[in-house]
Amino acid sequence: MAGKPRVGVLALQGDVREHELVLTNLGADVTLVRRPAELSSVSGLVLPGGESSVIDKLARLFGMQEPIKAAIADGMPMYGTCAGLILLADRITDGIAGQQTFGGLDVTVRRNAFGSQADSFETRVAVPALGTPDMHAVFIRAPIVEALGPRAEALASLEDGRVVAVRQAHLTGTSFHPEVTGDYRFHEYFLDLVRSA
Repeated sequence: MAGKPRVGVLALQGDVREHELVLTNLGADVTLVRRPAELSSVSGLVLPGGESSVIDKLARLFGMQEPIKAAIADGMPMYGTCAGLILLADRITDGIAGQQTFGGLDVTVRRNAFGSQADSFETRVAVPALGTPDMHAVFIRAPIVEALGPRAEALASLEDGRVVAVRQAHLTGTSFHPEVTGDYRFHEYFLDLVRSA
């Protein structure tokens, strides 16, 4: 892909502006996506952190659920952080009644796996696929990847072995929030996928 990659940030709820700023600073042409027509104008999509059950409800209300599922099936690169990871998971545990996901990642994710907002924490995480140094990772009411299916691959784990970053073909997800730490290697990785798609 020549020129600036044109990418979107799903702008229904959550830390949309933080992702928009990072992607813009990395040279992308960023569109905030709330409607199917906006989704069709971009070549990749970031699903931000926030409240996954609220984003799910709003996505259905705004008619975005099926277009996003279709874009995933068509191979559009997507990167989900925290709630975005939940939305990309094929299976969730501890979701609210009736909660749905877009799916695509062959993983089981547990919502709020580390507890409440008061249990949020920061740590260093090794991500071999992104090189050194280790990433400073911020976990805010974060999910955890409890199980990986055969199509998904772990990119990073905590010292106790719990998986906190995954990828599968054109899809990437992290339990933590690189958009707030100044380390944008995951966003660069996402933009590389968009350029090569």
